[in-house]
Amino acid sequence: MLSLAIPVALSEIGWMTMTVVDVVMVGKLGPSAIGAVGLGNAIYYAPSIFGIGLLLGLDTLVSRSWGAKDFDDCHRSLAQAMYIALAFTPLLMAFILVAGPLFTGHGVDPVVGLLTRQYVGLLNLGTLPLLVYGGFRRYLQGVGRVRPVTFALISANLVNLLGNWIFIYGKFGMPAMGVRGSACSTVFARIYMAAVLVFFAWRHERRRGHSLFAHWPAPDWVRIRALLKLGVPAASQVILEVAAFGTATILSAHLDPVSLATHEIALSCAAYTFMVPLGISAAGAVAVGHAIGAKSSDRARRAGWMALGLAVGFMSLTALIFLLAPRPVLRIYSHDPRVLLLGAHVLLIVAAFQVFDGAQTVATGALRGLGETRTPMLVNLVGYWVIGLPLGAWLCFHLHWGLYGLWSGLTTALILIALLLTWRWSQAAIPQPV
Repeated sequence: MLSLAIPVALSEIGWMTMTVVDVVMVGKLGPSAIGAVGLGNAIYYAPSIFGIGLLLGLDTLVSRSWGAKDFDDCHRSLAQAMYIALAFTPLLMAFILVAGPLFTGHGVDPVVGLLTRQYVGLLNLGTLPLLVYGGFRRYLQGVGRVRPVTFALISANLVNLLGNWIFIYGKFGMPAMGVRGSACSTVFARIYMAAVLVFFAWRHERRRGHSLFAHWPAPDWVRIRALLKLGVPAASQVILEVAAFGTATILSAHLDPVSLATHEIALSCAAYTFMVPLGISAAGAVAVGHAIGAKSSDRARRAGWMALGLAVGFMSLTALIFLLAPRPVLRIYSHDPRVLLLGAHVLLIVAAFQVFDGAQTVATGALRGLGETRTPMLVNLVGYWVIGLPLGAWLCFHLHWGLYGLWSGLTTALILIALLLTWRWSQAAIPQPV
């Protein structure tokens, strides 16, 4: 489990670090720039992550085929995933183009709104590389090749950091582009990540004597339907979760720039720690799939519980950090005294849901390894959209709790989701050896 989980968790940290670097690099431009990058990511990532989520069925199909030692079948699943990515990219880009102006109009600070639209317009150009990266990443994880994913993310952070420095502040003769420069840097980093993973997948296939592109399969509608049958509920679950926090960002934009900046920093902190259990979740899904492919139900059950234990242990430590040292964490992002004061209290709420956040994502991954993606989707729908967000909005605007109210609602949702999904994993039927 650790041999899978550690590289994948490092990859997730590398993924999140790119967003953190973007926020930190524009932080010198002021709260409006921080808010614009946060709001822009909230608008962009829900639809783009839905696209990546459509490919999550690879976790199930590729890992089971690999566990059964049917390596050609792994390749066939990858090819069909790429056809899905190509088909959905134009739809996602069109949706993002419409969403940008829609969520930056009435009630949003005019400066933040303008910067956000500029940021999202450029960020949208990296959608296809992002989906290609997502598909090849799932394939490599499914066949047990996780180190290339870690290398791609860590090195992409260096590309992004350099790009931010050049494009935001105008180095090496480039004009100073501000938040637009941050978006350009992210697009280049995504192109780089996709190219790196395509190379490693090509090398993996060549080593087993099967050229990746010379034997590229034609569209297989049966397999595409199988991927979508798994991927659509999984993508819906992901987007329900991402969109819930994105909606909270949009709601916080109707408070004031300081609250929006504080919300974005707190969200960045929570998302950063979440990357480790998210990586453990992916490792758990793959390990469960490998065990089922190898017809070992006991190993599958053990893998799921082991992944849950690792995630809960890690998130207990991060909760202590947020409880005991909130201000040093906040100073990584901003030295604004208003942000530090408000953020110190919000991070106490973040600490309260750390363990539950880790448990719910790993339970989701373990269930995905079983091929069960519908239950997490329904639980997230009820937890966030029926209970958490309405409660948070009511506390925020009706009772005037402000940012505290929004985060209290999200915390309630996470606790409920974690309890339900952990219970479902404990009751799930694992296929027995035939």
